[in-house]
Amino acid sequence: QVQLVESGGGLVQPGESLRLSCAASGYIFSIYTMTWYRQAPGKQCELVAQITSGDLTNYADSVKGRFTISRDNAKRTLYLQMNSLKPEDTGVYYCNRIPPIFTWGQGTQVTVSS
Repeated sequence: QVQLVESGGGLVQPGESLRLSCAASGYIFSIYTMTWYRQAPGKQCELVAQITSGDLTNYADSVKGRFTISRDNAKRTLYLQMNSLKPEDTGVYYCNRIPPIFTWGQGTQVTVSS
Protein backbone atom coordinates (compact mmCIF):
# COMPACT_ATOMS: atom_id res chain seq x y z
CA GLN A 1 0.00 0.00 0.00
CA VAL A 2 1.40 3.35 -1.06
CA GLN A 3 1.39 5.68 1.92
CA LEU A 4 2.83 8.99 3.12
CA VAL A 5 2.81 9.94 6.79
CA GLU A 6 3.87 13.43 7.86
CA SER A 7 4.93 14.34 11.38
CA GLY A 8 6.89 16.86 13.41
CA GLY A 9 4.61 19.87 13.36
CA GLY A 10 3.69 21.93 16.37
CA LEU A 11 3.18 25.35 17.91
CA VAL A 12 6.31 27.49 18.03
CA GLN A 13 7.21 31.13 18.50
CA PRO A 14 8.62 33.28 15.71
CA GLY A 15 12.32 32.63 15.22
CA GLU A 16 12.18 29.06 16.47
CA SER A 17 12.78 25.87 14.48
CA LEU A 18 10.97 22.66 13.61
CA ARG A 19 11.92 19.54 11.70
CA LEU A 20 9.22 17.82 9.71
CA SER A 21 9.40 14.20 8.60
CA CYS A 22 7.57 12.27 5.90
CA ALA A 23 7.68 8.49 6.04
CA ALA A 24 7.00 6.84 2.69
CA SER A 25 6.02 3.25 2.02
CA GLY A 26 4.71 1.08 -0.77
CA TYR A 27 6.93 2.32 -3.61
CA ILE A 28 10.59 2.77 -4.52
CA PHE A 29 11.24 5.99 -2.59
CA SER A 30 14.74 6.65 -3.88
CA ILE A 31 13.88 7.13 -7.54
CA TYR A 32 11.26 9.85 -7.15
CA THR A 33 11.46 13.59 -6.75
CA MET A 34 9.84 14.49 -3.42
CA THR A 35 8.12 17.71 -2.47
CA TRP A 36 6.81 19.56 0.56
CA TYR A 37 3.67 21.63 0.16
CA ARG A 38 1.80 23.79 2.61
CA GLN A 39 -1.80 24.85 2.86
CA ALA A 40 -2.11 28.12 4.73
CA PRO A 41 -5.50 29.33 5.99
CA GLY A 42 -7.37 31.07 3.19
CA LYS A 43 -4.60 30.53 0.66
CA GLN A 44 -3.89 28.13 -2.16
CA CYS A 45 -1.68 25.16 -1.56
CA GLU A 46 1.90 26.08 -2.47
CA LEU A 47 5.08 24.15 -3.14
CA VAL A 48 7.58 24.88 -0.39
CA ALA A 49 10.57 22.73 -1.32
CA GLN A 50 11.54 19.95 -3.68
CA ILE A 51 14.36 17.43 -3.88
CA THR A 52 15.19 15.19 -6.81
CA SER A 53 16.46 11.63 -6.72
CA GLY A 54 19.93 13.13 -7.25
CA ASP A 55 19.54 15.51 -4.29
CA LEU A 56 19.03 18.65 -6.36
CA THR A 57 16.88 21.04 -4.39
CA ASN A 58 14.48 23.87 -5.14
CA TYR A 59 12.72 26.24 -2.74
CA ALA A 60 9.94 28.77 -2.76
CA ASP A 61 11.36 32.28 -2.56
CA SER A 62 9.60 32.81 0.75
CA VAL A 63 11.60 30.05 2.48
CA LYS A 64 15.00 30.25 0.79
CA GLY A 65 17.80 30.49 3.31
CA ARG A 66 15.55 29.34 6.17
CA PHE A 67 14.30 25.88 5.15
CA THR A 68 16.33 22.86 4.11
CA ILE A 69 14.87 19.79 2.44
CA SER A 70 16.68 16.48 2.65
CA ARG A 71 16.04 12.78 2.23
CA ASP A 72 17.27 9.51 3.70
CA ASN A 73 16.63 6.85 1.08
CA ALA A 74 17.65 4.02 3.41
CA LYS A 75 14.94 5.13 5.87
CA ARG A 76 12.51 6.07 3.08
CA THR A 77 12.04 9.40 4.81
CA LEU A 78 11.85 13.00 3.63
CA TYR A 79 12.72 15.87 5.95
CA LEU A 80 12.15 19.61 6.12
CA GLN A 81 14.30 21.56 8.53
CA MET A 82 12.59 24.88 9.18
CA ASN A 83 14.58 27.63 10.89
CA SER A 84 13.75 31.24 11.71
CA LEU A 85 10.07 30.48 11.46
CA LYS A 86 7.66 33.32 10.76
CA PRO A 87 3.91 33.62 11.38
CA GLU A 88 3.37 33.40 7.63
CA ASP A 89 4.84 29.87 7.69
CA THR A 90 1.72 28.72 9.53
CA GLY A 91 -0.21 26.01 7.74
CA VAL A 92 -0.64 22.31 7.19
CA TYR A 93 2.42 20.76 5.58
CA TYR A 94 2.11 17.82 3.22
CA CYS A 95 4.62 15.72 1.33
CA ASN A 96 4.17 13.97 -1.97
CA ARG A 97 6.20 12.66 -4.85
CA ILE A 98 6.39 13.63 -8.51
CA PRO A 99 4.21 12.26 -10.06
CA PRO A 100 1.94 12.56 -7.04
CA ILE A 101 0.39 9.76 -5.08
CA PHE A 102 -3.37 10.12 -5.39
CA THR A 103 -4.07 9.63 -1.69
CA TRP A 104 -2.35 12.38 0.27
CA GLY A 105 -1.24 11.99 3.86
CA GLN A 106 -2.98 13.71 6.72
CA GLY A 107 -0.40 16.48 6.85
CA THR A 108 1.19 18.03 9.91
CA GLN A 109 0.09 21.36 11.40
CA VAL A 110 2.68 24.07 11.89
CA THR A 111 1.62 27.13 13.85
CA VAL A 112 3.99 30.04 14.37
CA SER A 113 2.64 32.51 16.85
CA SER A 114 3.78 34.58 19.78
